[in-house]
Amino acid sequence: MALRLGWFSTGRDQAARNLLKAIMKKKEEGFFNIEIAFVFSNWEEGEEPDHPTYDDRRKFCDLVHQYEIPLVCLSWKKFMPDLRMKDKEGWRSAYGAKMREMISSYPFDLGVLAGYMLWMDNESCDLFNLINLHPALPRGPKGTWQQVIWELIVSRADKQGAMIHLCTHEWDEGPPLTFCSFSLKTPEYRSLWDQLEIKLAKMSIEEIIKNEGGNEPLFKKIRMDGEIREIPLLAYTIKFLADGKLRIVNRMLYENERPLTEPYDLTDLVDEAVRRKEFEV
Repeated sequence: MALRLGWFSTGRDQAARNLLKAIMKKKEEGFFNIEIAFVFSNWEEGEEPDHPTYDDRRKFCDLVHQYEIPLVCLSWKKFMPDLRMKDKEGWRSAYGAKMREMISSYPFDLGVLAGYMLWMDNESCDLFNLINLHPALPRGPKGTWQQVIWELIVSRADKQGAMIHLCTHEWDEGPPLTFCSFSLKTPEYRSLWDQLEIKLAKMSIEEIIKNEGGNEPLFKKIRMDGEIREIPLLAYTIKFLADGKLRIVNRMLYENERPLTEPYDLTDLVDEAVRRKEFEV
């Protein structure tokens, strides 16, 4: 029986489309036995055409329709704006209740947060197995991928990676299920660290962030090496759950019948998939 996925995405960039394309491509190739029961977006179709993310959101909705997947939309901006201003926690709970009502016609086994930019409400986290891709290693930095990378640079980290974790009441703090890692101390990285240290002798890290931002060479390299691993990590995690090799039982991860006390390391499989460019779309 196919593993039924609920797909949650804001659909605000190319990465959101690439994630969905890659998973659908691998499904069609028979990589795993899955169905996507629905896609949920926190923007309505056609909402705010002057907004900077509009074109990307429109392309994402077009892609969902192309795959003939039911698209369920609930505008976060239009939903109870007065409550959102007065009581953010209460609004999050009310929004989650409405979302669950709207997706109730599409039962699913596993929810995948794939570029979903809202903090999922507590009740939904308790009711469903929801997984999230976070661009850092277990026990690594929290926040956006930009915040994660700058924190790694400031702390002169040795490793970076990505993880899939369960969603809980705490943002980015759910138990890690799977991860992959890569070294930040290879010869190629050492030259970039050296270049950064030369700049730091003349200016602060805040000035570098302000002047160069995402164009700083070390920052770009860490982002590139992390991003190319995210889709394989998510795909292999879904595959292992679909195949029954991994199971989530009472918020715990099991390998076959054995409970795991540490997240499952997919580094070798992910690195091989990157080398073969297996998940490029």
